[in-house]
Amino acid sequence: MEELPAPEPGRRPLGILGTMTVAEQMRVRRKNPLVTALLVVPLVPLAALAALRLIGYDGDWYTLAALALTPFATAAGALLGVLALALRRWWIGGLALVLAVVLAVLVLPRLSASDQRDVHGKTLRVLASNLLYGQADPKAVVDLVREQRIDVLNLVEMTPRAVDGLTAAGLFQLLPYRVLHPAPGAFGSGIVSRFPLKEVNLTGDSAAKQPGAQADLGDGVVAEIVAVHPISPDVDTPQWEREIKDLSRAAGEHGLRILAGDFNATLDHAAFRTVLSRGYNDAAEEHGSALTPTWPSSLPVVTIDHVVVDNRAAVTDYRVFDVPGSDHRAVFAEVRLP
Repeated sequence: MEELPAPEPGRRPLGILGTMTVAEQMRVRRKNPLVTALLVVPLVPLAALAALRLIGYDGDWYTLAALALTPFATAAGALLGVLALALRRWWIGGLALVLAVVLAVLVLPRLSASDQRDVHGKTLRVLASNLLYGQADPKAVVDLVREQRIDVLNLVEMTPRAVDGLTAAGLFQLLPYRVLHPAPGAFGSGIVSRFPLKEVNLTGDSAAKQPGAQADLGDGVVAEIVAVHPISPDVDTPQWEREIKDLSRAAGEHGLRILAGDFNATLDHAAFRTVLSRGYNDAAEEHGSALTPTWPSSLPVVTIDHVVVDNRAAVTDYRVFDVPGSDHRAVFAEVRLP
């Protein structure tokens, strides 16, 4: 058998792959820790976010903000995994891809429409709009109501001045019935309807800011409506959680109910999913549009405005609309009642 030639001085054999000098091996070793560390840095928060999402823990304002970005984290995790594998950091790439897949399983179904119940009751067209401290263009809001043939309009961040502007724009000629609680800043809300309204307390301690009403649709059909606007969690996270819980009475314990407005929460927040688990569906998710962002309107990032529907009903349409003067998009759903 022919003997292989001895390696040159200063070189070490690498089997069938060839040889590498000691200096070359040292250069590779010197680069490895830095590259590995740079890849680990984004992996740690990705793993933490996935853990929070899976265990259903909202935490404080910072973790709430991070959870709201879960769809973006899913894409970032996939990119991180591919990059790490390309750089031969196998365990980092593998873990990043696993985390990305786990989050994708939670996020991607929002792009697919769900089968709806075969119901044949009355149709209700609902619009909810955050008026940004009353600064939204009242004429634009009224135009939306007219163009989309809205039956029920929920308004939040509704100031006394906004009510004056909506009155002048002709809103109450289109929707004559109203339950209004205007207030300065972000604390006013109201429900305006084509159908007669009877104000009822459907949200406990937060009823003044999250008013409720029974809408008489005729023929003995009554729908319960809630204008949703829990406090922003960056202002008071515990209060946000309490006001979200005011919405979560089980659907089977009351009449057919629709919750619409600015929830200050996404589908990745456990508090919001708790509301849904009590017998409700998110209209955007049912329509396959739950990744369509609603805030901020100038550079849409997250979906925190929702129309939430009793799961005994069907969602036949869902859309979002820009409203000049507001930082939120208005959300619209057409609901077919049983």
